[in-house]
Amino acid sequence: MIKLVIKYSLIALAITLSVQAIGQKKVKLKKADRLIGGIDKSGKRFDRFVGNVVFKQNETTIYCDSAILFKKENLVRAFGHVKIVEGDSITITAKRLVYTGDDKKAKLRENVIFNKLKSVTLYTDFLDYDRLRQEAKYFEGGKLVDSTNVLTSEKGYYQVNTNMASFKKNVVGKNPDYTLTSDTLQYHTKTNVVYFRDQTELIDVEGNIFVYEEGQYDTNIRKSNLAQGEVETQSYTLTGNQLLLDDIRKMYRAIGEVEMVSKEQDVIITGDNSFFQKDKGIAKVYGRALMKKIMDLDTLYLTADTLVAIEHEDPSKERILAYNNVKIYKTDLQGRADSMAYISVDSVLHLYDDPVLWTDENQMSADSINMIIAAGTIDRLNMNQNSFVVSTDSIDNFNQIKGRDMVALFRTGKIKKVDVEGNGESLFFALNDEETELIGMNKIFCSSMTINFKLNKADNISFYVNPDAQFIPPHELKAPQTRLRGFSWREDEKPLREELLILDHTRNKEEKDNRPPVMQGNEKIVPELKKLEISQPIKSKNRNE
Repeated sequence: MIKLVIKYSLIALAITLSVQAIGQKKVKLKKADRLIGGIDKSGKRFDRFVGNVVFKQNETTIYCDSAILFKKENLVRAFGHVKIVEGDSITITAKRLVYTGDDKKAKLRENVIFNKLKSVTLYTDFLDYDRLRQEAKYFEGGKLVDSTNVLTSEKGYYQVNTNMASFKKNVVGKNPDYTLTSDTLQYHTKTNVVYFRDQTELIDVEGNIFVYEEGQYDTNIRKSNLAQGEVETQSYTLTGNQLLLDDIRKMYRAIGEVEMVSKEQDVIITGDNSFFQKDKGIAKVYGRALMKKIMDLDTLYLTADTLVAIEHEDPSKERILAYNNVKIYKTDLQGRADSMAYISVDSVLHLYDDPVLWTDENQMSADSINMIIAAGTIDRLNMNQNSFVVSTDSIDNFNQIKGRDMVALFRTGKIKKVDVEGNGESLFFALNDEETELIGMNKIFCSSMTINFKLNKADNISFYVNPDAQFIPPHELKAPQTRLRGFSWREDEKPLREELLILDHTRNKEEKDNRPPVMQGNEKIVPELKKLEISQPIKSKNRNE
């Protein structure tokens, strides 16, 4: 008997739940001023309601001026001042609505406003809202607005339960700090984080341009973490495998295969890591740091532990700095120093702390060296304090010029002449016509002198202000006499093209495999000097003619 009671109780409960479930699916009229029944052209029965119409289904209430209800199909067509209220958080208004109660889908048209309380407002003329999936979808244009951003696009989706908005086609985002454009991106309306799903360009209020490939940007704290992207500053574009951007602190970092490209100068800087401090206009690249500058038909390569690019409103204050273990390679020029500064406005390269340069067969060193670049090639070298020029001849003698300061003038990349200013000293070895036998050594002391070159080889020397010259025959020469004080032959320090290019991550494997053989630095340095001619002193005013 007890089992029978339980059985009938379960059946009754099942029937009750079934009835309740059916009831929950139906859209019910709660209020209307007038009711007009009828049959449409297809023969379907409908009820038409006019004035202060209210429908309800579960937690959803529909308001409108007039409506048509198809009871059998569980479908409502609403017109005029349409409003949907769902719970206490979702409100949607429009001019027209088609609502299917079975699948709980609403199609709203004209002046649609979708509002989620204290979160986001969506404006469009075409909105489909799926109550079951909690998804609002618009097409043919829409605008999403919250307290931080305004985003527009041709198509979009808003997931109510996850607070995630997705935008497709001609996406434009506006914020007091920036404007962004993209084809695809997502935005979390609760966390205010933008997710980049396609190439996105962002322009901030200062005109800086950022191009994102993939990653995210927190609009609250204005920080980004990007898988790939590009930052465009006043003077450079900065790219890397990963970008970390902090707009509040004005700090931007690039990690992995970093590349900085100058907009106005033919300069590219690459490395492993970089950061850019926007408010100070300072960009730093480190880890395999390499600078490439196009010069005429050649390229100047420069490496250092760290490269720094400085932007400034005053062009004269813009510069590139390099420090620690600076190396330079160009086809006709190699060098090294502890630090370097390149002033772009006047194309001057400053080398500091024991700099040394090699051009063909000549080695030049001083406490500091300034290299002036004109028409894409070297125009002049200013060697300051303890200047020294050394070259070897065909039988391995070292020709030497020493002075306080020197100026080396170039023509089409080749040394034309060297002017020595103050405390001039020189040693030149005279050879026979075949350049196989030593004839003697010319030793000259003179405050100022000029050495003229042909084909990068010393051709003749002019002396000024009481020169003291001495010719020493071979049998009288002793080893100490063949070296000026401070002499140092540093050819083994000369940078090789290969060791600089190995740092260039932009060169693909095919380029590296097919590039021409690289000089290894152990080839003979052949001189230079045939016979030394001592010309008559001339007036200083004619020295630069």
